[in-house]
Order: sequence, then structure tokens, then C-alpha cells
Amino acid sequence: MNIIIITGGSKGIGKALAEKYVQENYRVYSLSRSIVDLENVVQLSVDLSDTKATHNTFKMLLDEIQKLEVSSITLVNNAGRLGTIANLENIPSEDIAKSIHLNTTTPLILSSLFIEATQQLTCKKQIISISSGAAVKPYEGWSIYCTSKAAIDMMTKTIAAEQNELEHGVKCNAIYPGVVDTNMQTDIRSTDEKDFKNVQRFIDLKENDQLYTPEYVAETIFTIDTQNKLQNGDIVDIRNF
Repeated sequence: MNIIIITGGSKGIGKALAEKYVQENYRVYSLSRSIVDLENVVQLSVDLSDTKATHNTFKMLLDEIQKLEVSSITLVNNAGRLGTIANLENIPSEDIAKSIHLNTTTPLILSSLFIEATQQLTCKKQIISISSGAAVKPYEGWSIYCTSKAAIDMMTKTIAAEQNELEHGVKCNAIYPGVVDTNMQTDIRSTDEKDFKNVQRFIDLKENDQLYTPEYVAETIFTIDTQNKLQNGDIVDIRNF
């Protein structure tokens, strides 16, 4: 049985990934606050910004999965938030903490639990994190988002280094999905230019029909995954495939 666990599987890229992997006969689990209409996907409702709830829900899921006959198992760290778009001095402390927790702390916790729980498995084991070009390109108004995605890239490299020498280690990669037509993009385009100087670029991408669909991103990630195109620790942009 091929298993994939997706955070934020109720919308956007996460939902498209859930639908794609179900079509390919994977057993798909979604961890998300919302339960939506997703056929043949096991959905667990959890607030991923709540450390205790996240830990307990994911641990319970991993305990259940360990009873199954697993051919491959993948964790996709997809859930995230852009947070308030503004210069750092204009972002509330609570919003900073919430974004960093969901975008960085939660993937670290889930990856830790995943690695621990799958140590005895000898099958394909991997963590795929949805990162962003914002990890390497600073955008004024996105200081928290850029910082959190840079952290995801370093998490990816560090886990890969730790696992690389193990006989049955976990493969860890990060993927930049490009500019995708999701609710996050809607929020970006509605931002005042004084808070986000690059807003016109994203408006133009939408108006010129240059945004990727979540379905296209999911198809590309599935191909990258199943055709084994990545080495452990690779961080890639889907526009290069």
C-alpha cells in the first residue's frame, strides 16, 4: 500500500495533490482544519497551529499506519499562511508568531514524528515540503513568509544530511510550485501597493493567464515523485521540469 499524508489538503495545492494521488490508487490522508468533499481521502480535522493537537493527531495517525502493510510512505508539508503583508514594523506580534508556527514549527514537528515512526520501515520513505521562490528572493512586505520558507529549505537540507548515511533513511526534498492560482494569490492581489510594492506583478500574472493551476502543480509533483527525479536534499522549482 502506497501512503501519502498531506497537510492542508482541503484547498489549493493540497487538495489537488490529494485528488491526484487518490486517482493513482494511493491511500491518502489529509490533515486540515476544514473537512471538505474529497472522495476516498481520509480527512483528519486539526488546527495545525496548535502544537499539542497537531502532535496528538499525527501520532495517532502514524500509530494506525504502522498496522498496515506499507509499500511507500510520504509526508507532504503543504499547509501554510502568508500572514499580514506589510513592512515588518507594521505586523502584529501575534501574526508573526502564527505564521512562523504554521509555516516552520509545524513542519519540523511533523517531520520529526514521521522520521521517528518510520525508522523500522525499509520501503520508500520521504518528506516533500512545499517551499517557495520567496525562500531565496526577498519581497518587501513578505518578511515573515520569506523567512519561514528559507527555514523550510534549510530543514530539508539538514534532514537530508542526517538521513543520508542511514541504511533506510528518509528522503527529504522541497519544491517551489511557482505562482499558483489559489486563495493566497487572491489575497496578494488585493493588497495595497504601499504594503506590497510588487503587487502589480501578481495582478499582471493573473490578467495574462500566467498562473499555474493547482491541478497542474499536483500533476508535476506526482511525476517528479514517482519518476524518482530528485536526489536526497534537492530543492527544485517545478518550472524546471
